[in-house]
Amino acid sequence: MRDSRLDPLFAEATSLPGVGSKAAKALGRLLGANPSGGGPRVIDLLLHAPTGAVDRRARPKIAELTPGEVATVGVVVERHQPGRSPRAPYRVVVSDETGAMTLVFFRASQAHLERILPVGAARWISGAPELFDGMVQMVHPSHILDEEGLKDLPPVEPTYPLVEGLSHGLIAKFARAALARVPDLAEWQDDAFLKRSLFDSFAASLRALHQPATPEDVAPEGPALTRLAYDELLANQLALQLVRAHMRRASGRSVVGDGRISARIVAALPFALTGAQTRAVEAIRADLAAKTRMLRLLQGDVGSGKTVVALLAAATVVEAGRQAALMAPTEILARQHLATLEPLAAAGGLTVALLTGREKGRERASLLERLAAGEIDLLVGTHALFSDDVAFRDLALAIVDEQHKFGVRQRLALAQKGAAVDVLVMTATPIPRTLVLTAFGDMDHSALDEKPPGRQPIDTRLVSLDRLSEAIAAIGRAMEGGARVYWVCPLVEQSETLDVAAAEDRFAALAEAFPGRVGLVHGRMKGAEKDAAVARFVSGETPVLVATTVIEVGVNVPEATVMVIEHAERFGLAQLHQLRGRVGRGAGRSTCLLMWKGPLGETARARLETLRDTEDGFVIAEKDLELRGEGEVLGARQSGQAVFRLARIEAHGELVKTAHADAGLILARDPNLTSPRGQALRLLLHLFERDAAVRLLRAG
Repeated sequence: MRDSRLDPLFAEATSLPGVGSKAAKALGRLLGANPSGGGPRVIDLLLHAPTGAVDRRARPKIAELTPGEVATVGVVVERHQPGRSPRAPYRVVVSDETGAMTLVFFRASQAHLERILPVGAARWISGAPELFDGMVQMVHPSHILDEEGLKDLPPVEPTYPLVEGLSHGLIAKFARAALARVPDLAEWQDDAFLKRSLFDSFAASLRALHQPATPEDVAPEGPALTRLAYDELLANQLALQLVRAHMRRASGRSVVGDGRISARIVAALPFALTGAQTRAVEAIRADLAAKTRMLRLLQGDVGSGKTVVALLAAATVVEAGRQAALMAPTEILARQHLATLEPLAAAGGLTVALLTGREKGRERASLLERLAAGEIDLLVGTHALFSDDVAFRDLALAIVDEQHKFGVRQRLALAQKGAAVDVLVMTATPIPRTLVLTAFGDMDHSALDEKPPGRQPIDTRLVSLDRLSEAIAAIGRAMEGGARVYWVCPLVEQSETLDVAAAEDRFAALAEAFPGRVGLVHGRMKGAEKDAAVARFVSGETPVLVATTVIEVGVNVPEATVMVIEHAERFGLAQLHQLRGRVGRGAGRSTCLLMWKGPLGETARARLETLRDTEDGFVIAEKDLELRGEGEVLGARQSGQAVFRLARIEAHGELVKTAHADAGLILARDPNLTSPRGQALRLLLHLFERDAAVRLLRAG
């Protein structure tokens, strides 16, 4: 149960004065639905941080105004000059003892302007002046106030991310009302840490953020936002480490293999394991042998050999007479894993099967019977593995691929399919160390940072779309030399319908150039159609495969040596890196053409140049974080969940390590958060909605 003192913060925003149904709808669009599915709440407004501020403290005379610099000027209204036509600007001349200035309004109501700017009245005008024909003017001033109104003008006005129907002033007004609801809460941060960091209390930091005294008060590196960001990061680290402690308390089962299956698999490999793979396998075997449950992240760049490490982990539990499961986010990736694993598993004597939504009726029933009887050693599948009717004889190891496409809840649901199941999580998206801690702070971590021997570097080139005909001619020549070519079509405004249309148009154009030699695959095709298209590409029947980003992960065709990415400027860095990783998998030399359409923005150019200059996924991930922020790198923005509301990893990254260490120290001293500080930290967990972590506390 949440502490009742927090109830005012979790009340609907409509309980605040001035938030009617229309404003509530706009706030819903801005802040998103809350976790319980209702409308935005008071806490959501408080945690919606300003991104800047307008300084209205300057009070110069008209003669002292600087063009472009915001100022608040005391004036007397001299005269009105209505426009000659409804489209012409309406002007009002105002003055002080140092000179005159013109206020300019477009599509203005004369009656309204005469009411708020009566001739002869004293007014305060706030806005950014400019020079026009040698005269000072102010177009659509931000504020027109009398002496009483000036008292309510914030000297520094916060500016917020907005949606239609809301203004900066309106959100600031709602935030002020929300601040009045913040209860007096016990301090959860260490006193010495607060003094050393020059941080104020939680409530005072929220006030500084929404009612800044200077523009620096809303800066990401300012004390107010840094304090609140640290609160959020600490809540996150505590929650992750409580999940981990809970898993450790639910004691594991020691699993020790005899190495016979693993040895046969290693002998069947066409290459020697890299040093990184060997270290990862050893770490996993040590985890499996321990009495506590494993929760390990296996992070590997494109083509670094994660699947082989996963198979050797599975082999260890099968050697001990138990079963393993591998869960992938899409059917195409699950089938790809199966294709990679089957020949190696056969060499080791492992029985592998596939379970996706496509398996139905008698086929599915037979598979589930064999699984329950222990006749299947390793089950590969999609979300279908969660189904209630899926029962293992003795599941020991759950392997989850592309972790960021699943949630912690799903990860634990698969682990509950057996007794004391060990969990290995894999991701092919290299993630900067800071983000590993923020998203996977409850996990041990192995990185595969070496490529298998024999991999050739990929020749990456930037090519303007103006040279499309040259690119088509070049792939024609490559095909004559026996190459297979991926042609990836652009993301069109995140619209699947438009993406498919773009792919179909490109397919039609290429099919005309190379009749009978071009295939097509996209997300709206049926599974069997996709499989058939990929199979024709693999066999070489159609050496060109036009695709949407459905091929981003998992498709493994060593013969493919050319990757064309059309409108590369529309893709994120991590996605471009994943797509490029579809080639360069065999011994042949590979090429990636990043086709762009100008004019290129600064960020898009930086993305493409980074990709051209390096193949190191970890370097690319750091650049991606710098350019786009943590939500994009972890794939969370696309699913509509911001990773953090206040913490910005690009600004507060160093604090993650502090929070990680602090959380570890807190739980070592007070594992059930029963001390006075522990009780205050429970409030913090509720405030940042890590309620599930509180429920894991034995005393909670």
